[in-house]
Amino acid sequence: MAAPKRELFKAAEVCDVVQVKPYVLRSWEAEFPQIGQAVVAGGPRVYRRVDVELVLKIKQLVFDEGLTLSGARRRLEEDGAGTAGPPVTMDDIFGHDVRERVTSVRNGLQSILQMLSSDGHIVAKNEDGGRKKEEGRRKRDDGRKKEARLDGM
Repeated sequence: MAAPKRELFKAAEVCDVVQVKPYVLRSWEAEFPQIGQAVVAGGPRVYRRVDVELVLKIKQLVFDEGLTLSGARRRLEEDGAGTAGPPVTMDDIFGHDVRERVTSVRNGLQSILQMLSSDGHIVAKNEDGGRKKEEGRRKRDDGRKKEARLDGM
């Protein structure tokens, strides 16, 4: 079975393509460290297309030709197929504009937070764009009513 035309795969997707159980893929990673590369330290494993093709080759060597993992490793080294490809970058995974998108989301959330609270008061915008404070009673987080501070302290 050939790998799909994508460049990056999750572990479950590799298992589906290669038709092996996740524990088999993990054991092969231990024997063949060039399989898969972590996105960031402690992040999920991401597999490149060349990794999926390597796993398919390992499966063929082990299951079809009856080689052990050591024998498969030697065969791959002889064939030159066991070399790692270029490292996976964040741009490969998320796209080149990920920083701008995250900044935009953060700014939007900060705007919402500013609209919702200011000095313990609920703040909203007037129709003309000006800010107004809604004073009076509002509920605390624990469900009890609290008198809003009218003196500004």
